[in-house]
Order: sequence, then C-alpha cells, then structure tokens
Amino acid sequence: QVPPDPTRRERFRRAATLTWTLAITDWKLKFYGSFLGYAWTLVKPFAFFGVLYFVFTEIAGLDAHVPHYGVYILFAMVMFNFFGDVTGQCLNALPMRENLLRKMQFPPIVIPLSIAVTGLLNLGMTLIAVVIFALFNGVYPEWSWFAYPVVILLLTTFSVGLGMFLSALFVRFRDIQPIWDVLSQILFYASAVLYVYTTIPAQYQQWFLVNPLAALNTSMRHVVIDPNAPSMFEAMPGGLWLIPLGIVLGSLALGLWVFLRESPRVAERL
Repeated sequence: QVPPDPTRRERFRRAATLTWTLAITDWKLKFYGSFLGYAWTLVKPFAFFGVLYFVFTEIAGLDAHVPHYGVYILFAMVMFNFFGDVTGQCLNALPMRENLLRKMQFPPIVIPLSIAVTGLLNLGMTLIAVVIFALFNGVYPEWSWFAYPVVILLLTTFSVGLGMFLSALFVRFRDIQPIWDVLSQILFYASAVLYVYTTIPAQYQQWFLVNPLAALNTSMRHVVIDPNAPSMFEAMPGGLWLIPLGIVLGSLALGLWVFLRESPRVAERL
C-alpha cells in the first residue's frame, strides 16, 4: 500500500526540524575542537571595534558630538557582521551542500533558513557581551529596548531575502561572489556603521536612510542607546520611512520567488 502524501502541516514541521538541526549542527561544529570555543566569535568584532574606537575617538574626536559613540559603533558593527555573514554564507551555500542536495529529498530553502538561524544564535551570544559593554559605559535598559527585536527581525528579513537571491544567482553566475564582495564593502561605509546619519549634510540625510541598513542602525540608536536621538520615523517624515521598509519586504519577496523558481534545478546545475 502506497503511503499517503504528507500534509502541508507535516511538510512544514519536517522542514522546520531539518532547519533547526542543520543550524544547531553548524553552530556546534564551528567551535568543535577549539580551546576558546565561542570566544573566537567575539574576537573579530571586538578587535576591529578597538581599532576603530581609538581612531574615531582619540584621533578624530567624534565621541564629543555623539553620546555613547563607542556603544553605537559596536552595536552597528555587530549588526552589519550578522548581515554580512548571512548573505555571504547563503551565496555559496548550495554548492557547498551539493552532496546533501543530491542524496536527500528536502526543500532547498531549508539551507538559507538554517544559515539565518545559525547567524541569530551567534548574534544573540555576541549581543550579551555588547550589552555588558554598554552597561559599563552608562547605557542602561529602557522600555524602548523591547522594540529592538523588531529591528533584528527586519535585519534578518533583509539578510535572508538578499541571501536567497544571491544563492540562486550564484548557481548560474559564479561572478556574483566577487561582485558581492565589492558591494558589501560599499554597503559597510554607506550604512552608518562608523558614524550617525546626522553627521552627513542635511540635504542628503533622507535619501541616505533609504538604505535599509542605515535606517535600521538609526532605529537601533534611538531604541537602545539614545532615546533623544531621532527615530527613523522622525528622520524620514511624510511616510518616506516606507521606502526602506518596502525594500526589506521586497528583497524577501524577490529572493523567495527567485530561489523557489531556481531550486528545482539546483542539483542539475551543480
């Protein structure tokens, strides 16, 4: 007797289970055999932060004009590292898991989703250290902190959407990787990571915040670090804040559409 086809609920549950299994396995393997374990994840952002903090505070003196400037750039760097890790790993995830795709029957979308979950696990652990640093620097929890998970949710949505789009394109066009390496570097300097948006000329500020990463960093500053700083809604009045929000949701829709369209032929093209 032929077993009945699994229901949509059963397929969703299997995909969710596989996503979590792949994510937690990758997270554990990353630190397997390492003496310092998870501490290595903190080395990169904190070491880079130390250099930048010295340059921009002791030499450039930007901290004199931005309250808790060091806390801001550390939060912004950690958020951008999450974005860069998710998009970068999604880009070549399908070729790296070619054997898994050929040997098992499962929805390929599980792969980018598991990368996002692994990134969130790393981000959560890193934010613990960042919050401790913030407390030592006089930034204390406020009710507005409850809005920060919304910022992370939008950042994750944008990262996964772009990641799926890049992943599907990379199977066809291998030039996508060096192109994205250049674009991600440009995004780093155009996303208000090392500075706040109010330091750029007023006539460019609203258009600058069209970049979702810059808008999310501005929101992070308002809800976590300095409630007196302009929120994204104040910085982009008249509904202009809908533009970066639309880009975030549009990237998810486009990435999902392209990925689902290309994924049935991924194994053949690999």
